[in-house]
Amino acid sequence: MRTLIAATAAVLLLAGAPLAAAHQGNPNMRSAVTAITPETDGLTVTVLNNDDRLELHNTSGKDVVIEGYSGEPYARVLGDGTVAVNTNSEAYYLNDDRYGDVKVPKGLGAEPKWKKLSGTGRFEWHDHRMHWMSRSKPPQVSDEDAKAHIFDWKVPLTVGGAQGRIDGTLDWVPLPGGGLPAGLIWGTAIALILLCIGVFAIRRRRDAGPGEPAEAW
Repeated sequence: MRTLIAATAAVLLLAGAPLAAAHQGNPNMRSAVTAITPETDGLTVTVLNNDDRLELHNTSGKDVVIEGYSGEPYARVLGDGTVAVNTNSEAYYLNDDRYGDVKVPKGLGAEPKWKKLSGTGRFEWHDHRMHWMSRSKPPQVSDEDAKAHIFDWKVPLTVGGAQGRIDGTLDWVPLPGGGLPAGLIWGTAIALILLCIGVFAIRRRRDAGPGEPAEAW
C-alpha cells in the first residue's frame, strides 16, 4: 500500500508541474528592464519569473511613485521605506489577474487612498505593460524554435517628484528541447496509476497464498 501511495503522489506531482509553472509567468517569454530614468543611486527594478512581476527596491532616500494605467498614482515606495498602494487606482484591482479579467469597483475616488503594505522599501507587482496580454501566441512568433522580439514597454513613475519611467523589452525565447504536451503528461499519469494498482493487487494475491482470500485494501 505504501508503494501505491508513493507512486500515486509522484504521478500527481508530475501532472501538477505544468500548473505550478503557470504561476511563474510564461516560460517562453522573457521580460527585462533596460533602463530607469532618472538614473538614481539606490533605485533598482528587476523582473521576477520570466514576465510575471516587477520588483522595485528603493534605498535612494527619495519618494518613488508608480503610475497606473490611466496616469493615476498606483503605488509608492517612500524614501523611509514605507510601501503603500492606492486602492482608488484601477491598477490595484486589474493587477490581481494576469489578463486583467477582474471587475473594477465603480465610483473610485479621484484622490489617492493609500493602503500601507510594509516598511521594507520593496514592492512587487504584476504589471500588464510588461507582458503579452493574450493567451494566444504573439503574431511576431512565426517560428516557435527561434527567438523573437515582441515589443518594448515602459512604466511611468516619478522619483523625488521628477517624471521618469522604467523601460524594458519583451522577447519570445524557445524552450530547450521543448515542453511536454499536457495530454501526454496526464495520459502517462493515468497509465502509471493503473499499473501501480495492478502490481499491488497481484502482490496481495500472492501474499495471501493459495485458497486464501486477499485482504481488503
